[in-house]
Amino acid sequence: QLQLVESGGGLVQPGGSLRLSCAASGFTLDYYTIGWFRQAPGKEREGVSCISSRDSSTYYIDSVKGRFTISRDNAKNTVFLQMNSLKPEDTAVYYCAASSPFTTVQGMCIHQYVNYWGQGSQVTVSS
Repeated sequence: QLQLVESGGGLVQPGGSLRLSCAASGFTLDYYTIGWFRQAPGKEREGVSCISSRDSSTYYIDSVKGRFTISRDNAKNTVFLQMNSLKPEDTAVYYCAASSPFTTVQGMCIHQYVNYWGQGSQVTVSS
């Protein structure tokens, strides 16, 4: 059974940091383009960051550039999203996703070409 499981969400104060993890089972993540998406209440889901398996190219939505970093540990079959300098507007449910290795990071993050979704992890930034 193919599965993506997120962890690492929680409550953090503005300016704080969190690291989200996405562990895969049933398939090998390093063959896939991987992305993190988020959806805040009353808003559409948006692609936050994506990383390619073919050339390790990355994409970040403008609002997180310089604050968030996506990375992958192929030995652990896990992808991470390091989130620093968190803001209240970063509050959302964060989803890990995987797409075909031929999907570009722009195709995945902007057009949401996704084959597999995780169940989501709540991130709340509040004082």
